[in-house]
Amino acid sequence: MNKFSFFKFKKGYFLLLSLLAVISCNAYQSDGETVITNTTVNGSATDNFMILPQENPYMLRTTFRANDLDLETPLRCNVNWKTQEMVQILPHNNVSFRIDRNDVNDALPEFEVRNFTFDNIPAEQALFKLTEEAGITLVAKDAPYPALYGKNLNGSFKEVVEMVSRSADLFYRYDAKTNSLILSRRASFTLYAPSSRTLMLGFLDVLRGAGITDMVTNWRDYTITFETNLETIDKINELINDFEDNPTMIMYDVSIFRVIAKEPCGVVWNDLLKDFKFGSIATAQTGVIGRILTVTNDISLEQLRKFVGKYATVQDISEGRFIVPTRWFSRFDVGRCGKLDNMEYPLSILAKAGMEKNNRIYSEITLDTTEGEITKFKVRNKLGENFLIIGLPSEIFGPAAQGTETIVYIVPRLVRMLKTDEKIKNRI
Repeated sequence: MNKFSFFKFKKGYFLLLSLLAVISCNAYQSDGETVITNTTVNGSATDNFMILPQENPYMLRTTFRANDLDLETPLRCNVNWKTQEMVQILPHNNVSFRIDRNDVNDALPEFEVRNFTFDNIPAEQALFKLTEEAGITLVAKDAPYPALYGKNLNGSFKEVVEMVSRSADLFYRYDAKTNSLILSRRASFTLYAPSSRTLMLGFLDVLRGAGITDMVTNWRDYTITFETNLETIDKINELINDFEDNPTMIMYDVSIFRVIAKEPCGVVWNDLLKDFKFGSIATAQTGVIGRILTVTNDISLEQLRKFVGKYATVQDISEGRFIVPTRWFSRFDVGRCGKLDNMEYPLSILAKAGMEKNNRIYSEITLDTTEGEITKFKVRNKLGENFLIIGLPSEIFGPAAQGTETIVYIVPRLVRMLKTDEKIKNRI
């Protein structure tokens, strides 16, 4: 390669300068993208705005029954409370996870960069300096980006582009057909998973725990397609690497119900100590709102409902399961397995879980809604011990009579995944 002070091109340096001279010197908007053609990017975030129309109360919408269709329902919303294995070993086919980016991303031209320097300018301007002499059009889809500082950066064109873009938490891709380098804060990916419904549910819960809600799941191909940012995709890749080394997950079976007290004083929870033998409640912790009890199987879901039935009418809200790979966050949306008109529909249960010595499970349980976090607990339990969250006034979620509260009952179970070359049948 012939060497230049800034780039090292094979040939065509003066031709590229001539081509750049005929390009318009003004930045312009095209389909929501900023195509940068000079080193000065005018404007701020307020320059790119749009007026959204007022929501029309008579606007036609997708029918309720169509929206109600959820392919996860048969797997997620059916819990067998009478037969529960505390430790499950589930086989899956001997295939590793893979994440592919969906956009066109051709190989970058092979240039060499020497002593590339920029001082406190937005990332799109720094990368424009880098692409200008190469005759590559720079497209910044959601600029402006953070300001950066760099001094005497050296390496291949690809290495320097990678260095600058990652410093600003940006994705980039090169389209050889249009000779364009496209920048964006988010990108589309497809996760290819082994043929296991349990694994698929686990990773769906992890993605929701990471704040990703717009996903397309293919249950025949065992793929999940989603959009996310650079920080989150790095965490997902880290999760996959961890899971390959430690294929252990915690499955939480959950029941949520509302108790409407027959008397204003509500359920007399202290009577649990009279109705059940001492030691049935191992621990009791207080959160910002509510309390979490660690209970043995003596206080099963069936026995609990009988107990509260003495003081209140029981109304079922939701039941289902969610799965947490070790050390990661997952999320269960209560409304996914409940009726749309329930007050508790916006409630979500987030959990971070991990295995400790002597088969103890460490859990961080958070309850939140679209309005924000309600309460949070950190609790340790042995296998065979369950969680009971009490003292949540139902007024948190909407109008409710005095003494009405929402109860959450959780059974943690251990799931170990095992690779096999044998033909397997999914069960969950």
